[in-house]
Amino acid sequence: MSIRPASDADRPALWAILEPVIRAGETFALPRAMTEAEAHANWCAPDRQVFVAVDAGQVVGSYYLKPNQPGGGAHVANAGYMVAGPASGRGVARAMGLHSLATARAQGFRAVQFNFVVSTNAPAVHLWQSIGFQIVGRVPDAYHHATLGYVDIFVMHRSLT
Repeated sequence: MSIRPASDADRPALWAILEPVIRAGETFALPRAMTEAEAHANWCAPDRQVFVAVDAGQVVGSYYLKPNQPGGGAHVANAGYMVAGPASGRGVARAMGLHSLATARAQGFRAVQFNFVVSTNAPAVHLWQSIGFQIVGRVPDAYHHATLGYVDIFVMHRSLT
């Protein structure tokens, strides 16, 4: 597997990953009826660097990296990750997570913070904890899960220094 910056040619592959995750309404706080154009504009917003994970010539995952906040908070990175359904459980998210940490460190970020990890997304919580993230906050009922109703979210953090 390799991880590289996304290009315009990856747009159809990105939509194939983003659409099922957005429609499921289980892990990302995005409108479930988002169009392809809206999803692409969000995922590839100008303040984000977007990467894709490629395995056997197929895009199997994507992540973005950006400053968590402007100005005085710009030394802390933020990121979001999605994996294609068929590639789930194959280490794609771990590879992207480790790549994002190395990229953030190389760019001078001092930490990475996830502002919105859905508490019921056990695989993600486990993965992030296994690579050094800590839960530093819990916001009760902050996410309206498509099947579980209102659930908590975690704020997770990992120092890079």
